[in-house]
Amino acid sequence: MKTIGLIGGMSWESSVVYYQIINRKTQEMLGGSHSARSLMYSVDFGEIARLQHEENWAKLETIMIDAAKRLERGGADLIVICTNTMHMFADVMEGAVNIPLVHIGDAAGESIRQSGLNKVGLLGTKFTMEKDFLKKRLLDKFGIETIIPDESDRKAVHSVIYDELVKGDIRDGSRSAYLHIIEKLLKNGAEGILLGCTEIPLLITPGSTDAVLFDTTKIHAERAVEMALS
Repeated sequence: MKTIGLIGGMSWESSVVYYQIINRKTQEMLGGSHSARSLMYSVDFGEIARLQHEENWAKLETIMIDAAKRLERGGADLIVICTNTMHMFADVMEGAVNIPLVHIGDAAGESIRQSGLNKVGLLGTKFTMEKDFLKKRLLDKFGIETIIPDESDRKAVHSVIYDELVKGDIRDGSRSAYLHIIEKLLKNGAEGILLGCTEIPLLITPGSTDAVLFDTTKIHAERAVEMALS
C-alpha cells in the first residue's frame, strides 16, 4: 500500500473523520486487521481561517505548498488536502512536488457522474460556493452543472461552518436552516446536493433529508485509499 499524505487541521474535526474513513476503507478492501499507511501534517486552522477572511491568498498558497513538500519529504506517495476550500491551490501544489494529488473535485465528479445526475446544488464555504475552482472543474471535466444558494443563504451556510462546525458545535437549528436551503436548491433545479465542505457531513447526513447527497469527505477519503492500493 502506498503512503497517504494528509494535509489536515482545516478543521481538525473533519480531519478525524478522514482518518476514520481511510482506515475503515482500507480494512474493508484488505480484510483482517489491516489499516492505512498514512502521514498527516496538521495546520493551525485559526491562522488559516484568519488569512482566508483577509483574502491573503498569497500567504495561504505558501503555507499549502510547504505542507505538501513536508509530506513528500516525510515519505508520502500521494497527497490529500482534507478540505474543499484549499483546493483552490491544488494545481500549484501538485506542481511543487513529485507525487500525485488526489483532487476532491475529481473524486466528487466521478461519483456524481456515476449516479447519472447532471446538476447539483453546492453547499460550502463562501469561497467554495462563489469562486470557480471547484465549479469549473466539475463542469469542464465532468459536464456537471452546479447551482449555489442566494447571497443571504450563502452567508448563513458559511457562518455555520466557521462559527459552529469547525468547533464541533452541532446545532439542531442550524440543521433545520441547512435543510431549508437544500429544499430551495432542489426547487431551483438541483438533482442532488454536493456537501462541498468537509464539516457539513457532521451536520447533514442521509438520515436528515431525502435529497441525494454527495459527501465530499467520504468520497475523497475512499478515493485516496483506492489510489493507494492501485
